[in-house]
Amino acid sequence: MKQHGQGMVEYALILVLVSIVVIVILLTMGNQIANVFSNVVAALG
Repeated sequence: MKQHGQGMVEYALILVLVSIVVIVILLTMGNQIANVFSNVVAALG
């Protein structure tokens, strides 16, 4: 039972780290990503 709880904690930590990485990427490259989407919309429209 103790190992099951430990596995859940490790899984939660991995999810937190992945979330932080995604947030940092979005904050640093958000404008570039927005430009790509607007270019795609303009090309389709």
